[in-house]
Amino acid sequence: MDENPKNPTSGSPGKLELMATQKVGVNRELYKIVDFLNKNLKDYRLMFGLTKKDDKMIISIYEVE
Repeated sequence: MDENPKNPTSGSPGKLELMATQKVGVNRELYKIVDFLNKNLKDYRLMFGLTKKDDKMIISIYEVE
């Protein structure tokens, strides 16, 4: 993970703080949900991530500082 990613709300450098993760079964539609959440909640300084590992997917929630 990049230690100094761009802040999506202001364009200035920011820091991501991991708030929570959840493992779930593989579902191809989860990418659409994560994209929807990122587009609609960026003004609340939240960012969502999705990774696939073996037969599980991990949803992550970050606070953008």
